[in-house]
Amino acid sequence: MNPITEEHLSTAELAGRTVATTQDFQRTEPKEYDRPGALLPADFVQDLKTKWDRVQTGFVDEPRTAVQEADELVAQAMKRLAEVFADERKRLEQQWDRGDNVNTEDLRVALRTYRSFFQRLLCV
Repeated sequence: MNPITEEHLSTAELAGRTVATTQDFQRTEPKEYDRPGALLPADFVQDLKTKWDRVQTGFVDEPRTAVQEADELVAQAMKRLAEVFADERKRLEQQWDRGDNVNTEDLRVALRTYRSFFQRLLCV
């Protein structure tokens, strides 16, 4: 595989996903592409916060263990965020990567969806 330069990095390369086929395409309804809010599910975030409270409290008695557990929590959050991104990216790709069969409206909807996802990502 060729090394990917940061200038030309695509989300497909980042997500490590294959290109969706035309048969996989499902049009996104307008109400879906401007979704505001967090990128991670609320129950997952609450679980991480609960675990973080235990890690922080445990620091007094076991500082090294607390730091290791903190690292694991951050890794769990990043892994879940990468999974969310990969799923979102696959769905978005189905909107615009259909070769010559894509129209301007499909591209407009895809761009709006990318914009929404990008804005949500910057709020993390």
